[in-house]
Amino acid sequence: MYYLFFLRDFISVFAVLALVASAEGNVGPSTNNSFCTESKECLEYELVCKTDEYEVRHYSPTRWVSTDAEAYFMGVGAAMAFRRLFQYITGANEGGIQMEMTAPVLVKIPEETKMWEPAVYTLNFPLPSAYQEKPPAPTSDKLYFTEMPEMDVYVRSYGGWMLSVTSRLHAHLLTKELERVRAPYNHSFHYGVGYDSPLKLLNRHNEVWYMAEGEPVCTDPQEPTPPHTPRPTLTHSPTDSTSDPLPHTLSDSPALTPSILSSNFSSNFSSNFSSTSNSSSQTPPDTTALPTSNAPSRDGTELLPI
Repeated sequence: MYYLFFLRDFISVFAVLALVASAEGNVGPSTNNSFCTESKECLEYELVCKTDEYEVRHYSPTRWVSTDAEAYFMGVGAAMAFRRLFQYITGANEGGIQMEMTAPVLVKIPEETKMWEPAVYTLNFPLPSAYQEKPPAPTSDKLYFTEMPEMDVYVRSYGGWMLSVTSRLHAHLLTKELERVRAPYNHSFHYGVGYDSPLKLLNRHNEVWYMAEGEPVCTDPQEPTPPHTPRPTLTHSPTDSTSDPLPHTLSDSPALTPSILSSNFSSNFSSNFSSTSNSSSQTPPDTTALPTSNAPSRDGTELLPI
């Protein structure tokens, strides 16, 4: 009987340790990712499959620190939100803990738009592996924690700079391909994903994500299913087709030119985004404005109380 109790306790402890290890394993060393080179840790994923136009990735549950900003352009909204998150990881939290910046930065971009209204953009930083379980509470009431669920995402990668126009363009190209292969996905929003600091001028890497619904589709239903491909090593951005015109509804944000650049990755991002925030109070002419949405989240994420 004694051995049975011992075995039961051992299994319980092992299960708890396994859960903790799996939670921290979702954020790992940047050396595990060929295009995440500007930070010590990056969000990890499993490559499900890859086509000529996109890839499908599987992400395990992770915890992020998030904040919202209302603006007419993604760049302006991201600039306002970035400062709050940067202050959090540099000490604006209980205990004054300073944390390393972790990549990528996710901007949640709503799809539904109206010409006369701004949109609410949500900026998200992945918490470092050491703080995935118990992150310090922020001192600002505008910040909150988000539980990203286990999910499959359709990913399109591109180079250059992540602006409103480029993000919308590649979102359009990705959805066009997903519609062609009849892949089910969440139509209400997409993520703009950035990995690089402003100092990096060549071989930049950005992404567009759409959350898959149901079983991911990796090939045209009329064609044979190709074998799975191992995780790619991307050293430069894929060449995009120029035959597909830019939708007339797309508009660009002001260029995100950093006013002060340093060798530190976090400071680079901070100065870059801060330089655009002064334009947030002006409504650019002849552009398609985006709506403010107060509807509850439809992406499966759960907001955690601080």
